[in-house]
Amino acid sequence: MKRILLPTDFSNNAWNAIQYALHLFKNETCFFYILNTYTPVIYQMEYMQVSNAQFSVFDAAKESSLKGLATIKTRINEKFSNPKHTIETISAFNNLIPEIKEIVNRENIDLVVMGTQGASNVQGVLFGSNTVHVFKSIRVPVLAIPSNFEFEPLHEILFPTDYEVAFQDKQMLPLVAMASAYTSRVNVLHVNYGESLSEKQQINKQKLELYFKHVAHLFHDVKNNNVEDAINEFQRKARINFLVMINNKHSFFENLFFKSTINQIGFHLNIPFLVIPSKL
Repeated sequence: MKRILLPTDFSNNAWNAIQYALHLFKNETCFFYILNTYTPVIYQMEYMQVSNAQFSVFDAAKESSLKGLATIKTRINEKFSNPKHTIETISAFNNLIPEIKEIVNRENIDLVVMGTQGASNVQGVLFGSNTVHVFKSIRVPVLAIPSNFEFEPLHEILFPTDYEVAFQDKQMLPLVAMASAYTSRVNVLHVNYGESLSEKQQINKQKLELYFKHVAHLFHDVKNNNVEDAINEFQRKARINFLVMINNKHSFFENLFFKSTINQIGFHLNIPFLVIPSKL
């Protein structure tokens, strides 16, 4: 049974991500945890005496969280009603990242699915700050769903890699399972800067060939001086509708997504994006 965590701030983008997850795993037995965290700004216990009015703010925030989660659960039951799926809601007085970490460890979560933007949905920003922090901090795969992206079966999966990762079962088998479930094709994209593969890279590429031997796949070697441009161009030409990357420190992944000003990235993401940690 898959155990999937679905954080929500009750935004449309968060609901869209929840729907995508329910569609994606509609044929699998899953336990979904829908999480909402709340931290009233006025509620600070340290060095102050908490008044009745401040307790009222806390109670109102808790009530709003519980009510919102109940509404989502009702919507799921009315729209999906899948006997393979079990839905549990979690309302937590905590910040989002530490709460996700706690639930991932406590409930043995396999995957986190969330929207790329929160309620603010700032224009021109690729990922909201919460999404970026989840990518960087959580040690399970994270699937980010862009705003307004409606579910469609996985057809062409793009898997960019520099072949610097010693691929392991925990990283690759979930991707292989998704490709198999939807009879998808995996496009392995290597951006070539004009240098030959090292012995280490060749060994890792051979490992990939073994993982994908039972699914449709193609290896692409593209010459380009810019990884972002290569991914964008390939995505347009091949009608990719699912992107997968391994978050390997000191690789092009960090260069792409963890710059100090995330909105300056020349990368246009409009498809679901699965980030797999290099160490699980």
